[in-house]
Amino acid sequence: MAKAFASQSDMTEKTISFTEVGNGIYAFTAEGDPNSGVIISDDSVMIIETQATPRLAQKVIDCVRSVTDKPISHLVLTHYHAVRVLGASAFGAEQIIMGDAARAMVIERGQEDWDSEFQRFPRLFEGHESIPGLTYPTTTFSDDMTVYLGNRRIDLMHLGRAHTAGDIVIHVPDQNVMFTGDIVEYRSACYCGDGYFSSWGDTLDNIASFDVDAIAPGRGDALIGKAMVEAAIESTREFVDSTYRPAARVAARNGSLKDAWAAVRAECDPKFSNYAIYEHCLPFNVAHLDRPVRSRHVGGIASMSHHQTYLAMAQNNAWANHTLF
Repeated sequence: MAKAFASQSDMTEKTISFTEVGNGIYAFTAEGDPNSGVIISDDSVMIIETQATPRLAQKVIDCVRSVTDKPISHLVLTHYHAVRVLGASAFGAEQIIMGDAARAMVIERGQEDWDSEFQRFPRLFEGHESIPGLTYPTTTFSDDMTVYLGNRRIDLMHLGRAHTAGDIVIHVPDQNVMFTGDIVEYRSACYCGDGYFSSWGDTLDNIASFDVDAIAPGRGDALIGKAMVEAAIESTREFVDSTYRPAARVAARNGSLKDAWAAVRAECDPKFSNYAIYEHCLPFNVAHLDRPVRSRHVGGIASMSHHQTYLAMAQNNAWANHTLF
């Protein structure tokens, strides 16, 4: 008999915080729900991440209007997952920017991801009927791109694969502030269902090399001060490693997916069970390791689609006879 998925039963409204992390730079956070960011220049506003629906996006717009009446000209999407991007139409921006690899994910499985996340996150899809369709960028880039928002320089960069193949970060040099998307989380589980375990740590190192003064992470509180930034980077690294290491040991002895599930829980529960969306992420993270490790490509899209994974992991006996890797 299928169990209710963890995030399906989470219908509690979250408290919104709108925190200034640099001069004219804000983090919109909500107790572990997907974050958004705001960068204000002398003539316009850039939004980082657009929420799951236009109705939820309006909450970001309301916060923006509490500090400026300048027009919203640019949207930047750090990667493609439906809960991050489908609210884009609410902002009325002329420019929508994402990396080439993220756009490829929209083309390849945009609707599938939307359908899956709609079932898994009913609260986050409040007002879903207002979504006009998939969100496509007007501009993409491969490695890096600089946008001048009025007189303010904003650097967009692909620093490596981590949460997805198409992750980008946004750096504002004049304040030394970075938006990392879901590469870095704070007291929130990392969703690794599209992740690259083998390169996530290197990407975190690349972020750390900027020695930023503040980070607006993908989920969790704004990170202000170098100590808090470093702590969040290292806790993210520990979460990813603690997921991969026990599963790799199970794979080395040709264990089952059920064995991997037990091993990952034994490692992660004592450290991370109080993190936001932990119970939601865990089945996807373990199932994503169900692929040929001998190819040394630990990452990419798992052998099951998101929706198939969701169905399988919700079954009591889904793990029993499935060999890991």
